[in-house]
Formats: sequence, C-alpha cells, structure tokens
Amino acid sequence: MAPAITLAAEPTLSAANTGFMLICSALVMLMTPGLAFFYGGMVRVKSTLNMLMMSFISLGIVTILWVLYGFSVAFGTDSGSIVGWNSDWVGLSNIGLTELWDGYTIPVFVFLVFQLMFAIITPALISGALADRVKFSAWALFITLWATLVYFPVAHWVWGTGGWAFELGVIDFAGGTAVHINAGAAALGVILVIGKRTGFKKDPMRPHSLPLVMLGAGLLWFGWFGFNAGSWLGNDDGVGALMFVNTQVATAAAMLAWLAYEKIRHGAFTTLGAASGAVAGLVAITPAGGAVSPLGAIAVGVIAGVVCAMAVGLKYRFNYDDSLDVVGVHLVGGVLGSLLIGFFATGKGQSEVEGLFYGGGLTQFWKQCAGVFAVLAYSLIVSAILAFLLDKTIGMRVTEDEEVAGIDQAEHAETAYDFSGAGGGAARTTAVPAPVADTAAKKVDA
Repeated sequence: MAPAITLAAEPTLSAANTGFMLICSALVMLMTPGLAFFYGGMVRVKSTLNMLMMSFISLGIVTILWVLYGFSVAFGTDSGSIVGWNSDWVGLSNIGLTELWDGYTIPVFVFLVFQLMFAIITPALISGALADRVKFSAWALFITLWATLVYFPVAHWVWGTGGWAFELGVIDFAGGTAVHINAGAAALGVILVIGKRTGFKKDPMRPHSLPLVMLGAGLLWFGWFGFNAGSWLGNDDGVGALMFVNTQVATAAAMLAWLAYEKIRHGAFTTLGAASGAVAGLVAITPAGGAVSPLGAIAVGVIAGVVCAMAVGLKYRFNYDDSLDVVGVHLVGGVLGSLLIGFFATGKGQSEVEGLFYGGGLTQFWKQCAGVFAVLAYSLIVSAILAFLLDKTIGMRVTEDEEVAGIDQAEHAETAYDFSGAGGGAARTTAVPAPVADTAAKKVDA
C-alpha cells in the first residue's frame, strides 16, 4: 500500500503576526522623528529646524512614491535580477484586504507598510552628512530621485525574490546593505560634490543640545526593536526573538566599547560618545542579528564601537566634511556588520549558513563582500551624479551669507528657540502694543 501523501497547508492569516507587524511598523516610523532629534541636537542652534525638516520631509515624499510605484519596483516580479514590477500594485489599488504576502501569514498591506518605513528612514539618514548647507528644495528633489534610482532597486537586489543579491545568498536580516551602507555611501558621494561647510576645521561646530541627542538616540534604540525583530515577518519560530535579544546585546556592547575607546583616546566619557556608540551597535547588528549568537552579538558590538569611533576622525585626515558622521557610523558600521556574518554566523539562527569560526569556511564571507561592495559602489556613484546634476541646474547649496547667518531663517523663516520673546516664527507684520501693566511699571521705574 502506497504511503499517504500529505500536502503542506496553505498559510492562513494570523491575527497575532499581523498585529505584531503593525506594531513593528509603528516602531520603525518612530525612528524617523527620533533620527530628527538625534541629528537636530548635534548641529548648531541656527541649523536645528532645517535638520529636523530634512528627516520629516522624507515621511511625506517617500510615502507617496511608495504608493505610486516604489513598492512595485522594490518587490514586484523580478526583471533581470535588477528591479521588480507589478502593475497591479501601482497606486496600491488592486490588493485585497486579506491577500497574504507570499509564503507568510500577514496581509500584503502589512508587509508593504512595514517596508515603507524602511524606505522613509534610509534617505533621512543621508541628511546628517549635509548639515548647514543644502537648499531644502534641492534636498526634497534629491530624495525623490535617490529613492527612485537607488533605494527601490537596491531593496529589490537584497530582499526581492529574484534580486541578484537575494539569489546569491547575501545575508542582510534588516538592512545593513540596503539601508546603512546605501545611505552612508550616498552621503559620501554627495559631500564630495557639494563640498565643505564654511568654517570647516576652523570654527567650533559643537552640538547645541546634547539632551536632544540623547533623546533621539533613545527613540532610535526603542524603535530599532521593531526595525530588527519585525524583519522576520512573524513571531512563530523564535528567530525574531533572537534578533530582539541580539539587538539589545550588540548595542550595549558597542556603547561601552565606544566609551572605553573615547576615555583612552581623549580622556573622558561623553554623552555624545554614548549615543554614537549605541547607534553604531544598532547599525552593525542590523544585518547580522539573525545569524549570530548573543556572544557573537557582543563581538559585533565591540568591534563596531571601536572601529566606528576611530572612523569618525577620518574626515579630518582626508578633508571631507561629513557633518554628523554618517559615513563613520552608518557606512562603516554597515560594512562591519555585514562582513562579520562571514565569521560569526552559527548556522542555528535564520539559516544553516555557518561562518568561518563555526566551520563554514569563507564561502559566506565572499558572498557578503559581493553584496557590500556592489551596493557601496552603486550608491556612491549614482548619488554623486545626482548631486552634480542638481548642483549644476537648481543649485544644491545655500549662499555663503545664508549659511553663516543660519539656514533656518534662510530656508524656513523660523528659529528653533525664542531667546527674545518675539516668537520663533516669521517676523510679525503688525506692531503689538505693550501690555498696560508693563507700561505703567516702566513709568513708575522712570
């Protein structure tokens, strides 16, 4: 008698996974305002609002692009292993409410909104390298072009079925290549074109509000649990829980390592160092956290904390003005986290792939190299070309006088703080009479 054939059950919608992923999506959305505070506190007072707006505008622009065509390009049917396309997803008008993402128990709408939040924060990360000197209109146009020509295709390479990096077996759990290397390389490409801030290496350009920096870092750390753990798209087999734990562990290790390096090198434990070290750890564990053990996460965090702390000083040696260390933290941290998978992957997490230290040889390391350096080169080159074209047409930079006076007033007609009592908005067009009590008091004093 022939054995009975058991067919695998078709996935059905899971209310638990759907709710979990919606929460994760909201956490990732919170990261963009958190990034705005993180960057906003690191600039001078006269650039605070502009820095906040450079992140917030991405919430508007990328959302609309994602609805119109971005989701289709990133996750549609593969074409040549480079881009995707699905005409039914244009405008998101032909997606059923309970239509499931292929192979998973969550609706397509849940998957697409989760991925949307990644698409939003990635160009916002670039903005930190361009502080104090970029026209807001040029920045908005750059986001539009960059998301279309760089982020959407790269997301398909890394995560889309049929994408060349996905098919090669490059491991990127939550965005080491597609998000952090992509943004860091883009930042380097743009700043090499637009040049340095007025007064770079001459004028003090210290953070104006370290409490804002710490608030932003805390929001990023909190939101990153959704960013990382949610990238497994479910909560059924423990891999998402492993990623959650590794996110906490690597971030803590990186913060401590950065502070230790800072104390040895500069003689103090700084709040900026603590915040920067935490972000470096978050960046590095993003691609690796589903493949390594918690002990491996400590190693990834320590390496990222020390190397990124060293890397932020390279801008002074090589004379490029990466205002808020996007290259030093996101590019370097993303490269480290992605490549260290080739050494620390245990084969007991998201896949059976083993790294060098677990008997797997260097096979996975070379795959990681292919993904890392392809994304780095593509993003750097295309971003530099876009910046060059925008600079030669509408102009990328504000004038030197506007930069010195303050980009907030020049581009937004506002200031972040009211030191005079006159308000932080645009100048009033009508005079406001003094209160009667104040006038009487002045007469008495006289």
